[in-house]
Amino acid sequence: MFKGRSRRSEYWFIQLFLIITNLAAAAIDLALMNGDVDRFIANGGGGIVGLVWILATILPALAVLVRRLHDTGKSGWWALIGLIPFAGGVVLFVFSVLDSTAEENQYGAPVK
Repeated sequence: MFKGRSRRSEYWFIQLFLIITNLAAAAIDLALMNGDVDRFIANGGGGIVGLVWILATILPALAVLVRRLHDTGKSGWWALIGLIPFAGGVVLFVFSVLDSTAEENQYGAPVK
């Protein structure tokens, strides 16, 4: 799951899928709360459906991030930089938009 390389398009299509499904889960949670926006916000912007969905998708999302980092020649441990507020997210965004290394690296052959 965490081995190999992932192209930019694979990474970004998975991110798009996750954004859309997280919004759908939030809409379902809001509907289950009978449209009580104050209660929805008090719950941190979600409910049980969103929590279950995030728990179900966090490992695959982390795996594709690690494979994307591998594709740019970086170790998967760079994903931990995302724990640094703001700056970590910016660094991970920059790494995720970098082009793949054209030659084979320690993580495998290029996927292009």
